Parts: sequence; structure tokens; C-alpha cells
Amino acid sequence: MPCPDHQGCYDCCMRCLGGVPYCSLVATLLCFSGIALFCGCGHQALTETERLIETYFARNLQDYITFAYFIQYFQYVIYGLASFFFLYCIMLLAEGFYTTSAAKQTFGEFRSTMCGRCLSSSFIVLTYVLAVLWLLVFAFSALPVYFFYNMDATCHTIDVLTETPASINQLCVDARQYGLLPWNAVPGKACGMTLSSVCKTREYRMTYDLYIAAFAGAGITLLALLTYTVSTTYNFAVLRYLGRKGIGARC
Repeated sequence: MPCPDHQGCYDCCMRCLGGVPYCSLVATLLCFSGIALFCGCGHQALTETERLIETYFARNLQDYITFAYFIQYFQYVIYGLASFFFLYCIMLLAEGFYTTSAAKQTFGEFRSTMCGRCLSSSFIVLTYVLAVLWLLVFAFSALPVYFFYNMDATCHTIDVLTETPASINQLCVDARQYGLLPWNAVPGKACGMTLSSVCKTREYRMTYDLYIAAFAGAGITLLALLTYTVSTTYNFAVLRYLGRKGIGARC
């Protein structure tokens, strides 16, 4: 809606900027960047993990076929997560523009409707549920980081104890202990200098970094969902306050 003739350019700009939901805008940027990190890096990290398992921990295809299927299915889940969160963040940002405009009455006699308040309450509940579920995803994404951290620590110990080969051969990383392979998989583990050579490969370092980036992306997405929860709850409270003062209208 154009500004009245008696308002200057500065007042008109301030009036328009007053209707911007800055909290929702920041949450949207955080959500986009977090999901991009989690989905992009997570997808590539899973592909590289399959190569590492196939090359160094399993000789028979049947030993890691279940793990390969799991990676394939989870990559499809990643595609769905990226599409869902992109659309959902756009919807939350649009809802933020609506509620901010209604609360601040930026566009003339803009009235908050009963449908608008019901929509806001629905977004609050859904965003809260997503935040709780994503907390589980955040915890789950820490597991591969923990695996590679232990592997990296073992390799560092091997490099320190290079002068005692007998002790080095007893230092192993067993993929079967982490549920990546069945217990009858051969060899299922890497020990000594073999493990040290694995840790020095480009594939290992890149996979480790990708999992760290995916873990950071999951944390950023969780922060974005919590920010959305706070902003939508605040906007809903303001809309209810406006409705109680009699300026709300039913749709």
C-alpha cells in the first residue's frame, strides 16, 4: 500500500521496514544455510563412507550390502528433507510477514482474523514438534563424528608409537562394534599401520570434514527452528492481544 502524500521518503521507508519480521528472516537464513550444510555434506559423506567401508573394512559384498542399502535410503530421505524445509521456511517467513504486519498495523487498517490466529497457532505446534524431532537428528548426526574422532585419535596414537610395532598392531578400529558391519564380516577392522595409512588418505580426511560440516548444519537448523518457535509464539501472543482489544475480525 502506498504511503500518504504528506509522508516523506524516509518516513515511508521506515514504515515499510517496520513490517519486516527480522526474527523470522534471520531464522529463514539460518534454516537455509543449516539444511544446505546438513543435506549437501551429509549426502556426500555417506557416499564416501561406503567407499571407505568397501575398500578397507569389508571384502565381501554381502558383508556391507545392508549398510549400502541404508545409505541409499537415507540419501533419499535427505532429498525429501531439503525440499520440505525449503517450502516450510518460506511458509514461516510469509506467516511472519503476515503477523508482523497485523501486529504493527503497517498497512493501514490491517486486521488480524480468527483464521490468521488459528494458522499461527498451527505453525507454533508444528514448529515445536519439528524442533523436538530435529533434536534427535542433531544427536544422531553426532554418531559418525564420534566414530571418526575415535578413529583419528587411534591413528594419532599409532603415529606416536611407531617405534614399538608390537603395541601398534594391537590398536584397531572395528567397524563391527559400531553396527556398520555384521559380526561375521571379514576383516571388519583395521589395525596398526594399515589403520594409519587409512587415516592419511584424502577420502578419510574429506569424509571426516564432511561429517563435521553436516553436524554443524544440523545444529544451525535446530537453532533456526528454536528461533522460529520463539518468533511465532510472540507473534501469536500479540495477535491474541489485538483480538481481545476488539480489532480482530473473523474470516
